[in-house]
Amino acid sequence: MVSIQYVITDELGIHARPAGQLVKAASTCKCDVKVGTPENMVDAKRVMGVMRLALKQGDTLTMTFDGEDEKEAASTLENFLKENL
Repeated sequence: MVSIQYVITDELGIHARPAGQLVKAASTCKCDVKVGTPENMVDAKRVMGVMRLALKQGDTLTMTFDGEDEKEAASTLENFLKENL
């Protein structure tokens, strides 16, 4: 299992558009991808779960990856977060 953390810098946080983009990026991964906070992790391949997190600017997002392509998935989604959130 691989995990990453990212502090959200986007002033709007994770709203509909970036949530959809995150889900689209996570859906390309073969491994299981979870996103959220240590208290509330959801499936990163489900847009309603990601939006329900209501993460805002300054919140720390945690992502975990478990499966065959976990290292590649972690790298890809970490780059996505840096470019989009």
